[in-house]
Amino acid sequence: MLKKIFSVKSLDILMVSFITIALYIALVSAPSEKVMGAVQRIFYFHVASAWIAFFAFFITFVFSILFLIKQDYRFDDIAESSAEIGILFCTIVLITGPIWARPIWGVWWTWDPRLTTTTILWFIYAGYIMLRKFIEEADKRAKFAAAIGIIGFIDVPIVFFSIRWWRTIHPNVVQKGGGGLHPDMLNAMLFAIFAFSLLYLAMMIKRVTIASLNRKIDSLGENHE
Repeated sequence: MLKKIFSVKSLDILMVSFITIALYIALVSAPSEKVMGAVQRIFYFHVASAWIAFFAFFITFVFSILFLIKQDYRFDDIAESSAEIGILFCTIVLITGPIWARPIWGVWWTWDPRLTTTTILWFIYAGYIMLRKFIEEADKRAKFAAAIGIIGFIDVPIVFFSIRWWRTIHPNVVQKGGGGLHPDMLNAMLFAIFAFSLLYLAMMIKRVTIASLNRKIDSLGENHE
C-alpha cells in the first residue's frame, strides 16, 4: 500500500514539475511568433489539449470494445474515466481556440470545418456522460455507453483530417517538417504534449480508482437489499 501511494505521489510530483516547466517554456522561453505575437503562445496548450482529448477518446473506444467482448466492468470503468477526462481537455480546446482566434481572425467563432467537427465531438461525449447518469441498470448503462464510445470515436479522425479534406482557415501544424514551426516552437509543443500526457495519466489513475470504489459501494448496497 505504501509503495502504491508513494508511486502515485511520485507521478503527481513529476506531473506538476513538467507542467510548470511547460508553462515556462511556452510563456517565456519559446520565441514569439512574428505576426501573431504573444497570443500565439496559447497554441502550445491548445494543441496539447487537443492531442490528449483525442487520445482519451481513443482509450474509451478501445476499452469499450474490450468491455463488450469480455463483459469486465473494470474495462467499463476505464472507458468512462477516460471519456470524462477527454471531454475536459476538449472543453479546454474549445475555450483556448477562440481566445487565440479573436485577435487573429477578428471573430471569436467561425464555423470552420475543424471547429465545427470538434464541437460535434464535444457533444457526442457529453451525450455519453449524460447517458451514463440517466440509466440506472449497470449492465444496460455500460453496454449503451460502450456503443456510443465506439461509434463516437469516428469523429476523431474526421476532426484531425478536416483541414486536409475541406477548405479551412485553421492552421495545420502537424505535417512533414513540423508545419513550418521554428525548432524551439516545435520542441515547446512536444514538451507541452508530454507534460499533458503525464497530467492525463495522473488523472486517470485517480478517476479509475474512484470508479472502482463506487462500483464496490453499489455492490455492497445491492447485497444489503
